[in-house]
Amino acid sequence: MRILALLLAAQLAQAGQANYIGGTLTTLTEGQGGNVDTTDQIFFAFYSHKTSLRIAYDRINLVEYGQKVDRRYLSAALISPLLILAKKKTHFLTVGFADEQGRQQAMIFRVEKGSIRTLLVCLEARTGIKVQFQDEEARKAGKG
Repeated sequence: MRILALLLAAQLAQAGQANYIGGTLTTLTEGQGGNVDTTDQIFFAFYSHKTSLRIAYDRINLVEYGQKVDRRYLSAALISPLLILAKKKTHFLTVGFADEQGRQQAMIFRVEKGSIRTLLVCLEARTGIKVQFQDEEARKAGKG
């Protein structure tokens, strides 16, 4: 029973909540929430209430991580002028792959902060591709 619980915990650690925010796929809609899953040995997956998508790791040819910094001016100014400098970091995972017809496709996900490092490590291990970082700040956040 204890071994089963440990295996389940390891699998959950490899899945993370995410939102599809854009890309070339017509099967997913912008803002669609779900889970990015790297527990399968063969497929990278995105599961949501509306649809499921599985991409074979050997078709993935790009894994990129970056952050976007949003300044929350309006709400900060209402609370305190000192909070205008507050920043919110958003974590983005881009996955590029060749579809069944050999055309290049891309998916961009906004990923929860607590999941990004595990996802990056798993994607590197499963695809054999090094993660590309958009800048040095993203490299530090992604490598921990």
